[in-house]
Parts: sequence; structure tokens; C-alpha cells
Amino acid sequence: MNSITTKNAVVHFNSDVYTELNSYIKKQNPSKIFILVDTNTHDLCLPQFMANLESGDIITEVMEMPEGEDHKTIDICMGVWEAMSQYNADRKSLLINLGGGVVTDLGGFVASTYMRGIDYINVPTSLLAMVDASVGGKTGVDLGVLKNQVGVISEGSMVLIDVSFLNTLPQNQMVSGFAEMLKHGLITDVDYWYTLTHLEDLDISDLDQLIYDSVVIKNNVVTEDSTENGIRKTLNFGHTLGHAIESYCLENDDKITLLHGEAIAIGMILESYISTKVCNLSGEALDEISKGILKTFAKVNFDENDYKYIMELMKHDKKNSHGIVKFVLLETIGKAKIDCEVSNDIILEAFDYYKNL
Repeated sequence: MNSITTKNAVVHFNSDVYTELNSYIKKQNPSKIFILVDTNTHDLCLPQFMANLESGDIITEVMEMPEGEDHKTIDICMGVWEAMSQYNADRKSLLINLGGGVVTDLGGFVASTYMRGIDYINVPTSLLAMVDASVGGKTGVDLGVLKNQVGVISEGSMVLIDVSFLNTLPQNQMVSGFAEMLKHGLITDVDYWYTLTHLEDLDISDLDQLIYDSVVIKNNVVTEDSTENGIRKTLNFGHTLGHAIESYCLENDDKITLLHGEAIAIGMILESYISTKVCNLSGEALDEISKGILKTFAKVNFDENDYKYIMELMKHDKKNSHGIVKFVLLETIGKAKIDCEVSNDIILEAFDYYKNL
């Protein structure tokens, strides 16, 4: 597969990744190499990665963080910054983030702020990170249960997508990443949406091209609007309510904890319903979207007591302006509209629609 050039980096795939990585290290000659992993990727992915890394005489240090969204915090950043300082990382050091979206988001933030910025490379190991989290330069951490409230936009030097890492994932993590791929079709490409919703099985042998297509879609959007002042906002479709649902489930012990993609899938159905009221999305399109998502994602039960808390969390969405909640909605499948204002009554209607599916 041809590499994809982003605004400041290059995304390489499969057979090219280690050749390109080792060529980069040889050319740049970093003072030290730091590899950030979590407890899962330390055991499941690091051995394969180290077997292909050619660092020569450059000292390489591995730093391990706990796995999971609840560890995507400033406290963990402090631990990584302190470890790098203890091992004498300087401005010519290189940080390699080997893991899913938590590792690439947090690691990118650590690299972008350590000594005001050092080079970093993302090696995504989850489907979610391959098609979304590792591409585009968004880095950051959560503030309590509020998603991605602290961070910067700063691209690394390259992204290395080795699809064989997906063999280490449980099925629910594969499904979580699939939500972001569905989103890419809904906001930009009806044909891509159709292809994704007519796969009989999610098989790794089918994923190479689909992952590539998703990276192309995201890169096209990010290249046009790197700072999220316009079209890049469309990548947040499903996320205004989805992030609020994810946060709500994280902070309530009586609710099942949802993976990012599982929450975004719910958000996309809710926001598609809202689109019929605000952007004239057709009822037929809404039905197609709902059925297409529910083919892969199980429904989650919410009641009226949950709605008000979810809507309160929604006020922290990063697209909001001057206290007004701003949605990304759909005019048709493949065409999104940004900065839409929505009444609480319509949001409550959307929850009732989802409940009755």
C-alpha cells in the first residue's frame, strides 16, 4: 500500500513500517529512544516490535503505563515525564507510542510538551487507533470523566500501521474501532458506508483496504482544516452525545462501562434522529443508519433518569461556544453539517427513539 502524506507526517502500512522506522532512526540519530506501552501491549505487541527495531547503539528505554481509559490522566503524564527526565531524555530524544488510542493520545501529549516538544512516532495497535486516534495530531488526556479536556494538536513524525497487531485484540475492541469507520462513511462517503454495512463478517483479511480508506478520509479532512475551525468538526459526528454517554457510564458503578466506539455508536443513532428534525435527514436514511449500526452494536438501556445527567455532561463538549451546545448533524448519508443548535426536547425525543428501536 502506498504511504499517505499528512500535513506534517507520513502514514506507512504493513511491510513498509519497519523499513521506514529504521531508516528514520538512522537518519535522525536520536539521542535516546523511549517506547511507551501499556500493560497489554507490553506483553502482546512489544516483543514483535523490538524484534524489528534496529536502534544500533542508541539507548532504548521502555516505559509501561496501566491500560484503560481511566488511566488517561495528567497523573500518568507526570509519571512518564519524570521517568524521561530521570533517564536524561533531551530535546533530541524520540518517543514511540506503541498501543491503542489511550497510549497514542497520552504519549503524543507527553512528547508535545516535554521540553516544549520532542519528536514522536505513533504505532497504533488497536483498530480505533489505526483509523482515528493516532492520525491527525490530536493529543491529550481526560479531566476526571470528561474526555480529552486537556491537550494540544501536534502531529508526530510518522504513523506506522501494522495490521498484524490486530490479532492481539479481543472482539469488543475490534468492534469499538469499527464505529469510527462507520462514522467516516456517514460524514463523507455513502459508498464506503454501504461497503461497511454489508460485510458479512469483520475479518482481518478484509480490513487492510478498509483501514487504508478510513485513514485517507480522515487525512483529507484534517489536511483541509488542521485546527478544527471548520470541516474537521465533522469528525465529531456522534461524539457530542457519545462522549457524554461514555463519561456517564464511566462514573456510574451501576452502568456497564462502554468502550469509546460502543458509546459513539449510540451517539450516531441519537444524532441521526436529531438530524431528521434539524437538517431534514430522511426517515429512510435514519432507518438505514440505525439498522446498519445495530447490526454490529448491541443496544444499551437508558431510562429517563439517565437522560438529564447525560445532557448535563454534554455541556462540556469541545465544539460548544458561549455556553451553547453545537452538534454535527447529517443532511444526507455522506454529507454533514457543523455548528447545529438543538433544543433539549429534540434530544429527549432522540433518546425515546433509541429506546424503542
